[in-house]
Amino acid sequence: MATANTTQTQAVDSLSSDELTAKAVHKRYEGLVMVRTKAIKGKGAWYWAHLEPMLIHNADTGLPKAVKLRCSLCDAVFSASNPSRTASEHLKRGTCPNFNSLAKPISSISPSSASLPSPSSHNRKRSSSSSVLEVSKAGVGVGSSSTSYQATPLAIVDPSRFQELATTAVSASVAGSYLPGQQHLVLSGGKEDLGALAMLEDSVKRLKSPKTSPGPALSKSQIDSALDFLADWVYESCGSVSFSSLEHPKFRAFLNQVGLPAFPRREFVGSRLDLKFEEVRAESEARIRDAMFFQVSSDGWKAKGFGEDNLVNLTVNLPNGTSLYRRAVFFSGAVPSKYAEEILWETITGICGNAVQQCVGIVADKFKAKALRNLENQNHWMVNLSCQFQGFTTLIKDFSKELPLFNTVADNCLKLANFVNNTNQIRNSFNKYHLQEYGHGGFLRVPLRDYEKLNNFEPYYTLIDDILNSARALQLVVLDESYKMILMEDPLAREVADMTREAQFWNELEAVHSLVKLIKEMAQEIETERPLVGQCLPLWDELRTKVKDWCSKFHIVEGPVEKVIEKRFKKNYHPAWAAAYILDPLYLIRDTSGKYLPPFKCLTSEQEKDVDKLITRLVSREEAHIALMELMKWRTEGLDPVYARAVQMKDRDPVTGKMRIANPQSSRLVWETYLTEFKSLGKVAVRLIFLHASSCGFKCNWSLLRWVCAHAQSRLGMERAQKVIFIAAHSKLERRDFSSDEEKDAELFALANAPSRE
Repeated sequence: MATANTTQTQAVDSLSSDELTAKAVHKRYEGLVMVRTKAIKGKGAWYWAHLEPMLIHNADTGLPKAVKLRCSLCDAVFSASNPSRTASEHLKRGTCPNFNSLAKPISSISPSSASLPSPSSHNRKRSSSSSVLEVSKAGVGVGSSSTSYQATPLAIVDPSRFQELATTAVSASVAGSYLPGQQHLVLSGGKEDLGALAMLEDSVKRLKSPKTSPGPALSKSQIDSALDFLADWVYESCGSVSFSSLEHPKFRAFLNQVGLPAFPRREFVGSRLDLKFEEVRAESEARIRDAMFFQVSSDGWKAKGFGEDNLVNLTVNLPNGTSLYRRAVFFSGAVPSKYAEEILWETITGICGNAVQQCVGIVADKFKAKALRNLENQNHWMVNLSCQFQGFTTLIKDFSKELPLFNTVADNCLKLANFVNNTNQIRNSFNKYHLQEYGHGGFLRVPLRDYEKLNNFEPYYTLIDDILNSARALQLVVLDESYKMILMEDPLAREVADMTREAQFWNELEAVHSLVKLIKEMAQEIETERPLVGQCLPLWDELRTKVKDWCSKFHIVEGPVEKVIEKRFKKNYHPAWAAAYILDPLYLIRDTSGKYLPPFKCLTSEQEKDVDKLITRLVSREEAHIALMELMKWRTEGLDPVYARAVQMKDRDPVTGKMRIANPQSSRLVWETYLTEFKSLGKVAVRLIFLHASSCGFKCNWSLLRWVCAHAQSRLGMERAQKVIFIAAHSKLERRDFSSDEEKDAELFALANAPSRE
């Protein structure tokens, strides 16, 4: 025991005097906080509702040096040595200006006016006067963990004295004088009245002693800067954040907490929006003026459904790889080809005026056969391309129309899904086994109409995916006793059971799902990577190779499948594909002599002729023979090996892990700086190899589209929508963010809910 005491004494002696003082001060502070907490709950002195303990720190050492009491009514600070005396001198004697302005607590009413307990009667109760009848002795506390609203006793009085006592009773709750022995209140509306009473008390408190929660003090420049960042975020979200949400009470509370003032939503759609739009547009115009030529990209012409509203995005692609938003066009339903042609030409002239030769071409997701071809025929220097993303996605529709396998699988899946979903006993059994195997129940998602498979195979792909993901549950359903009973009565049940037991059914299902998934993944990569025109031929060759492997894996005859692919290839093909493939140094092939030569051997004879025809069309009539001579020289000599390897150098992408071209602009820069002897051919090359092969770009959120549709007849509303879309698109294209917020959210939720497949 003595040894322990000695050790403890030595430990205490080792502490400095400042640390001992800090420890004692902190202990005193904790004691006062505990006393105040109990008092607020009704187990202590009344004055603790207005006095708050404060811990004062040493500016040099940061250690606690003193404990003070702060008056919550006037923010005055006092010594904490004697809280009772502080309360008497500061509160009762009228020193606090705000305490006197508050109504007196009901407990301070004299016995002559009401028979209610006084502050001094903590341990005894008075009997009520003849004019007062006590209603209840029960009570309920209302409030948070830091503040407890306790109502005072309610009494029924004669009419002549009702108004005086009722007013005094409410004032008592507002004043915060809670007595430990005081009886609790029961309101006429029951517990539901307590929330309204608490709101009333808060309102009276704010009126009597108006104070705001202290936030960090920000300078005017900091507030303006924060407001600019907030406005940019709202504009660039493009409908994901509604303007009305800026007036949400929680958001306003957040602004107050960080020291920012509240501001009306109109501020974001007025002069601030106009200034931001002008700033972004000026920057965009300056970049376009710096470029020698450009390509116009238009996306959104494909109607999504009958009567649905569509948004067409018109974008400008520059030779340096950047894309700038130009304008948005809204329409409903199908659009005539002539109207699209007018919009495209109006966009071109709006950018470069009469110098229309600055526009090298157009890439669009529709109108290749009419509008794009007409503009190309009228302007010989233009190269108008169809979007490769649309070409690949349309290939799925081609397969669903022309391959019997797709129709067979669609019919079988529809038959199976309708039987499971529409038969009560089978549906319950399916839900039970699905929950058992995968942890969640659900229905098989059936397309709304049978004819959808002719125009849009996506609903059937979803159904196929559901069936494959529920394969184990479906097999257990067929083996269940309840299914065996239905089997004897329903012929369809026998047909479905036989179908699910056949390996051919599952093989065909997996084959269709695998092919559609293959094409969708390639289309998704096109949408993300935005390939240039020189990559079109390699992309289709890659598709052919993958489909050939697919046919071999699932024992599918190659002929009909290849026929569908070639038919779609010819519809999308443009001679610029072959010309850019030959002229882009990125695709040069090293021969046995060490030279890097253009890949003419990868072209068909027709494609070689297309290269000659396109080059002679893109140059003047006088330069045509010179350009062809330079093409022959390019074919035989190629590019210096050092420059060729420099152009084709790749680095690993730190995000995706894929190997990517280190400098995508090097193909064009080689023609402009090193291959200067190719005067005519060089002009064609630099204007050709930078062209984009897909029109995918900015994606607008559905929330903004709905808002636009609702205000389609308002000129001012449409102007504001155009400005918001322009600002948001400019920001997304600058960040190379080609996805929508809805897709990102869906991907985020899918990560935690990805189904497992047996």
